[in-house]
Amino acid sequence: MRRLFCLLAAAFLASSAPAQNNVYRSTPPPPERDDARVPAPAPSLPPMQSLPDLGDSSQADMSPQDERRIGESIMREIRRDPDYVDDPEIRDYVQSIGHRLVAASGETRQEFEFFVVRDKTVNAFAMPGGFVGIHTGLLLAAQTESEFASVLGHEISHVLQRHMARQYDAQSKISKVSLVGMLLGLLAARSNPQVAQAAIVAGQAAPAAVFLNYSRDFEREADRLGYQLLDGAGFDTAGMPSFFERLQKSTRLYENNAPTYLRTHPLTTERIADMQNRQASAPYRQRPDSAEFQLVRAKVRAAEGAPQDAEAFFRTALAEKRFANEAAVHYGYAAAAARAKDWKIAEAEINAARKLSSPQPMLESLAARIKADSGDAAGAEKILAAARATFPDSVSIKLEYAEMLQRLGRSKEAVALLEDLAKGGLREPRLYQMLAKSYAALGQRTQQHRALAEGYLLQGSLPAAIEQLQFAQAASDTDFYTLSAIDARLRELKAQQAQAMKERRQW
Repeated sequence: MRRLFCLLAAAFLASSAPAQNNVYRSTPPPPERDDARVPAPAPSLPPMQSLPDLGDSSQADMSPQDERRIGESIMREIRRDPDYVDDPEIRDYVQSIGHRLVAASGETRQEFEFFVVRDKTVNAFAMPGGFVGIHTGLLLAAQTESEFASVLGHEISHVLQRHMARQYDAQSKISKVSLVGMLLGLLAARSNPQVAQAAIVAGQAAPAAVFLNYSRDFEREADRLGYQLLDGAGFDTAGMPSFFERLQKSTRLYENNAPTYLRTHPLTTERIADMQNRQASAPYRQRPDSAEFQLVRAKVRAAEGAPQDAEAFFRTALAEKRFANEAAVHYGYAAAAARAKDWKIAEAEINAARKLSSPQPMLESLAARIKADSGDAAGAEKILAAARATFPDSVSIKLEYAEMLQRLGRSKEAVALLEDLAKGGLREPRLYQMLAKSYAALGQRTQQHRALAEGYLLQGSLPAAIEQLQFAQAASDTDFYTLSAIDARLRELKAQQAQAMKERRQW
């Protein structure tokens, strides 16, 4: 994510057109659902409707549609980067926490997408259009699920209050193309401040300063709304002030070498004290962490560094009984051992985790993967078949089972399962890559290229998707109706490409 973002930021800034004076108007929002409502806040807090209005965002020059397009432009680059975590189990967990918080706001109009990037720094960030990124370092630093949720609640609040659009309105001299470049530079700066600083300074230093720091009022507003989301979603609100203190210490260490204007969420003792004061008058609520929270953290930790170092970490934690959830530590040890191809240890540890825990899809997935990678594909298929019966709605189990069918040479069955997932609305690059592999094994070249096209599209590569559809057109193993569908899809993607170029020129 480092080198790509830096290069993109410099390229965007170098090619930025002069700012336009066009006024973008929002279309009327769709009606809210009848059951949409704002949860009652804690007695010590004012109702959510009374949050201060720091400007009329309804007349913003940057419309919600603009925000979404800008966010999607950046996400296309993020999804292509190796540091983007394309893991359905981690993604599904983060999405579940994020959408639970969004539901507590009663908001029905704003789309949200939560994603994870590999970065050891303790951070999270909100982008235009409802895209919220989480660093793996944040997952590891959060000691409780409520602490993790408190950071997501804060970032969600920035989106719901349209802080980015309101920052844009405050700076009339910046074009939307420059904004995309500066946001890419900001993301690059999280790991390489020197290169990103050069990219930003090469463009417009003054506008960059506006966007790389939310105002104190915006930060306080995000704190207040985030606290209410945390409470409304049923989390322990004590998680917010406790994590703020930990984040302040971590950020201070990390940002000593970073330019001041790249500090996107400056923490102050005033903000922490405000959260502590709110918590002091709130009713006591103890909320145990979910098993998924501990397992996801263990999975992230097991993937860091050398496999042997990860094994040593979990082995020491078990020996010293230094854990909040013993099953999760055995799970992490098993995942690390599997990376090191220590199959005997991996199998022993995952079995220990399964004995200590209630049934969990993540445990069964790893148990099957260890069996398969150690050469026992039949044993893996047996575990996954049982898991499908136990967890019929688990997408990760279905994907694991489809991959196992591929290993066993049962490509037709794999295609049937994967097509059902696609028809059910799952839009994930891995799904279409697996479909392409199964179609290739069956000799269905047209369908192989169609699946690859959809996979590339989800990864943000529109030109590659168009090329694959052109390959599909040229394949000889198709019929008239399939070819017609391919032609229609190709026209649609070319229209999207033309529209994106047009909007780029307008910005």
